[in-house]
Amino acid sequence: MVPGGGIEPPRPFRHWILSPARLPVPSPRRVKARIIHECALHIKLQCATLFLARFLVMRTDDFDFDLPEHLIAQHPPAQRGASRLLRVGEAGVVDGLFLELPQLLRENDVLVLNDTRVLKARLFGQKATGGQIEVMVERILGAHEVLAKVRASKSPKVGSQFEIDGGVSVEMLGREGEFFHLRFLCDAPVEAVLEQFGKLPLPPYITHAAEAEDDERYQTVFAREQGAVAAPTAGLHFDQTMLDTLQAKGVNIAYVTLHVGAGTFQPVRADNVADHVMHSEHYSVPQVTVDAIRQAKAKGGRVVSVGTTSLRALESVAFDGKLKAGSGETKIFITPGYHFNVVDVLLTNFHLPRSTLLMLVCAFGGMDRLIAAYGHAVEQEYRFFSYGDAMLIERDE
Repeated sequence: MVPGGGIEPPRPFRHWILSPARLPVPSPRRVKARIIHECALHIKLQCATLFLARFLVMRTDDFDFDLPEHLIAQHPPAQRGASRLLRVGEAGVVDGLFLELPQLLRENDVLVLNDTRVLKARLFGQKATGGQIEVMVERILGAHEVLAKVRASKSPKVGSQFEIDGGVSVEMLGREGEFFHLRFLCDAPVEAVLEQFGKLPLPPYITHAAEAEDDERYQTVFAREQGAVAAPTAGLHFDQTMLDTLQAKGVNIAYVTLHVGAGTFQPVRADNVADHVMHSEHYSVPQVTVDAIRQAKAKGGRVVSVGTTSLRALESVAFDGKLKAGSGETKIFITPGYHFNVVDVLLTNFHLPRSTLLMLVCAFGGMDRLIAAYGHAVEQEYRFFSYGDAMLIERDE
């Protein structure tokens, strides 16, 4: 072909036409970026499809185990932190003590704690007919209103009133599913009424009524945001000395809030995990915590979640893969196959059979690894549940 004739452009115009800036011809860098992006989307789609397939066929029986009754801790150890610690990771299971935690965390790690405070949510009283009534507050709705479970020989009707111990009258306003919408007919706010007349709502597997010891030991030393009806139990192991020791080592400490509801104790009753309806809980993740996590990641540190509640709060605000501050309601249900976006290490207690929390730790540490760890814990007679021992779990990659 002769330059300047036929279909070949004249030489002065060749560079102008073939320049990526002049024609919609993507540059090699943009082509590479697009290929990487499409591959990532494909991988995410495959992972999501695999997760959904596993989720739909997962059986609740897979998360059951036999637990001798004497392993359920009925009281806390004599001192905070005087617990055993079972480490679970690539090296298998390693028996240890909670007091060894400073040697297991690293400079630039960030430890994320749940600062919720347990309400004295259990109230007792009498109906106008003289029958006994028990109220278990689930959530405070305002200065004088709550959602609660009510136990009585006959459920109170809309508009009826009863009196709790202490002389405060309560009116039944309506029903919201399994909960009763109640109004306290007094000048004092609900929090003050609960603090004065309520009892601490110990878990159903603890057989004694709440005592003075429980008022102290069923709260974390860093509890400050009122609203939970169950403690974030992994945090119960920490005393101020441990927190100071970790900070002196260069471990940053950050806080989230997740108000633990009574649903945390409920077993999954559906045969198929996919049929379970998750309970809702309120959470808040402040910007200062997001900044601390980003700083830790930038310096090569790890995000160490203290408890499943802290983890659920963090994963709720990073569900789309991008960590951000936020607050709201979460029903996040984490089962094996879930992709974790934030947390690298989980400190947690031992959980109930057939529970959503056992499913969560199996998702985090690996199903086979965690089932084996629980078998080891039973064999070695670790103490289970709220007042029991702890686990330190590395995320299964």
